[in-house]
Amino acid sequence: MKRDMVLGVLEGSPEFLSAQDIHAALRASGQKVGLATVYRVVQALQESGAIDALRNENGELTYRSCESTGHHHHLVCRACGRTVEVQGPAVERWADSVAAEHGFAEVSHTVEVFGICGDHRS
Repeated sequence: MKRDMVLGVLEGSPEFLSAQDIHAALRASGQKVGLATVYRVVQALQESGAIDALRNENGELTYRSCESTGHHHHLVCRACGRTVEVQGPAVERWADSVAAEHGFAEVSHTVEVFGICGDHRS
């Protein structure tokens, strides 16, 4: 049940949210849930691949329910938090190449790109 509540908050948001943001949204909607429970639920959801997590520019871990189920990256607006899911075939080739060059296998990586979206450029 708590899993569904957290997913509901994330699915209703176009941007990445911190555990504190999710907790505040749940409390504002009248749900009685503790912050520790929210942390446990988002960790389990992330580990299962149901949600994505990224560290924002301030180093805070944030979460989002993504439309893409496969491996992808995010382009995130620093002004409004708007997020676009993007594929990165050049990044994938580079990561595989660098790993092979150094004798690594079964590599994984995270690439997030931050910028200012067209609505917030001055």
